[in-house]
Amino acid sequence: MQTITLGQNGPTVTPLCVGTWAWGDKLFWNYGKDYGAEQLREAFHASVDAGINFFDTAEIYGMGVSEELLGKFIKETDKPVQIATKFGPLPWRFTGSAVSDALTASLRRLQLESVELYQVHWPFTFFLGQESLMHTLAEEYRRGRIKAIGVSNYSAEEMRQVYQYLADFGVPLAVNQVRYSLLSRKVESKGIISAAKELGVTILAYSPLAQGLLTGKYVPENNNQPSGARKADSRFSKSGLEKISPLITLMREIGNKYDRTPAQVALNWLIAQGNVIPIPGAKTPDQAKQNAGALNWQMTEEEVAKLEQASRPWLQS
Repeated sequence: MQTITLGQNGPTVTPLCVGTWAWGDKLFWNYGKDYGAEQLREAFHASVDAGINFFDTAEIYGMGVSEELLGKFIKETDKPVQIATKFGPLPWRFTGSAVSDALTASLRRLQLESVELYQVHWPFTFFLGQESLMHTLAEEYRRGRIKAIGVSNYSAEEMRQVYQYLADFGVPLAVNQVRYSLLSRKVESKGIISAAKELGVTILAYSPLAQGLLTGKYVPENNNQPSGARKADSRFSKSGLEKISPLITLMREIGNKYDRTPAQVALNWLIAQGNVIPIPGAKTPDQAKQNAGALNWQMTEEEVAKLEQASRPWLQS
């Protein structure tokens, strides 16, 4: 399988990462009601069996449950698994030791000695300060508990700032994880994508299927609504679905040519941007297999351009 390097010289990973926000999350995703640990175990193993062994989690996903589940599942396979997790710079974490303690707790839940990627979940560091935060992460990088350092939801300017802080400590910034999909292209118009390419920073794209809108599952004719908090999202209304209908139709046309689904086309389009790793979720083995179907094929430049043109209404979204 094709691989991609995180940043300029970070770990080599699969060009698609499995997102685990829903693993243990009861508030948004109805964990424990619509699905449970056994389905997630099957999704994990289906992903690894398909060659996708890179998983993204965070300490706040399910209040630690996501990391705990991953830790258990990793012990069940003899295949290598690579983990990215995230640190939340909360107001009461205002010292470097608090950052190290959070990493220690994540590693304990994951039952690992190190992670491939450790990311700062958002740019608001309150009392800690970016320079102090990056200094501690650089120390953990040198200790070997972090193999690459990343940030999440950072603007182009914020990304440049932490890139320089880390460079001063002799450590590279590998990743910026941002919301990015055919229905959310603000990262392009805000200069984040171009800045990342300039700096050699890899983009991890969360919500690459726009929380299910790009799967083709939701159509205005049926007016079927998703479960959980997504019910309140106006994009899932009949008028919202009508707006994206031409894009979904184009994705179906392209997908039919390659015997792929709209979701697989949406993920493949992100990969085609270069230096972008989509992070679709997987709550079931079927979803894991669907994700894997986004790999090992390639659209033509004309098809990639057609999707870019059709999704331009969402350049500011």
